[in-house]
Amino acid sequence: MSEPPDLRRIRLTWEGGEVTAVLDDSATTDALVEALPFSGTAQTWGEEVYFAVPFTVLAEVDAKDVVEPGTVAYWVDGSSLALPYGPTPISESGECRLVTPCNVVGRLEGDPRVLATVRPGDRVDVVAL
Repeated sequence: MSEPPDLRRIRLTWEGGEVTAVLDDSATTDALVEALPFSGTAQTWGEEVYFAVPFTVLAEVDAKDVVEPGTVAYWVDGSSLALPYGPTPISESGECRLVTPCNVVGRLEGDPRVLATVRPGDRVDVVAL
């Protein structure tokens, strides 16, 4: 089965690995795609990787703070992509709880636990597929 022609995907790579993501249709996704390619310096917070991105957008009406592992989110307050793969320091009962509501822009393909190989300070490159 082939992918729809309007399906947008990105690849994130770092020294220890890579992952691809399928992006949703939203204003935040449009800003992300327009900014591609870009790189950021990884930070970690519990089982979440985040890094600054070269664009800013406002919170969308459906911004969320509790998401599924593997969600690709835009952290409005930090102008960063947030990639949770497990609990954060403020999680309850093992959930993925982001520090504030974030705009959901997509979902990682495959096992999101590959993000555990990202180390603070790693360069993360983001490109279109």
